[in-house]
Amino acid sequence: MLERLKALNLDLFNITSIIDILIVAFVLYRLALLIRGTRAVQLLKGLVVLLVATALSSWLHLYTFHWLLQQVMTALVVALPIVFQPELRRALEKLGGGRFFAAPVIYQGDFDRSRTVSQLVRAASLLSRQRTGALIVLERTTGLEEYTDTGIKIEGLISAELLMNIFVPKTPLHDGAVIVRGDRVAAAACVLPLTESADVARELGTRHRAGIGITEVSDALAIIVSEETGAISLAVEGVLARNLDEAALADRLSGALEPRQGPSLAFLWQRK
Repeated sequence: MLERLKALNLDLFNITSIIDILIVAFVLYRLALLIRGTRAVQLLKGLVVLLVATALSSWLHLYTFHWLLQQVMTALVVALPIVFQPELRRALEKLGGGRFFAAPVIYQGDFDRSRTVSQLVRAASLLSRQRTGALIVLERTTGLEEYTDTGIKIEGLISAELLMNIFVPKTPLHDGAVIVRGDRVAAAACVLPLTESADVARELGTRHRAGIGITEVSDALAIIVSEETGAISLAVEGVLARNLDEAALADRLSGALEPRQGPSLAFLWQRK
């Protein structure tokens, strides 16, 4: 009898351990999906680099450098909740709203860049002629999921007609930014961070400042059409190129949307 009880307890312990491991694995998987498509991915990569550098400095007996990295890691323990505040807030909001277990919609795969560029250029040109203000953000490596969550999800194939309809004045979606992911319009009426740079021209309004702001916190591109003048601008890495024509806009978009290699592309925005 005693042996049977021991065997039964052992079986229950094994089943409980398996369930425990599965729950932890599922939670970690959901957390990974939650930060996927956000800036937190790049932040985690930076943490991995610091951890590897700390281990290597210890192994190579680089005592001073190892001490410095240890101080940085200690400071990060306090800084991490601040750095990951948007992701933590999104996680709690989704958990409270019952959306924690819903699969996120994230674009995957290649797309026809030439078609996307042509549709964007045509939309910008038509909006410019009509003096209709617009802000179109193109997602690249850094995910913008935290900003698409502030708007209305669309997930529609990009076209000039769709973009023009979104920005028709006094319609529900015209106020805010459109975020494009691949060849899809991910969301509209999105709220973006404003730039805090003091170098921005005084005549530029909120739309231009939001376009510059999103390129300062990510590697996204921002196409801005002025409502007052109809001028087309393009922002990247916090640098704004103004008064672009169709050819210049197409050239810059084509170069920027290609897989990036080598140094930053910011120098393109300095060309005449």
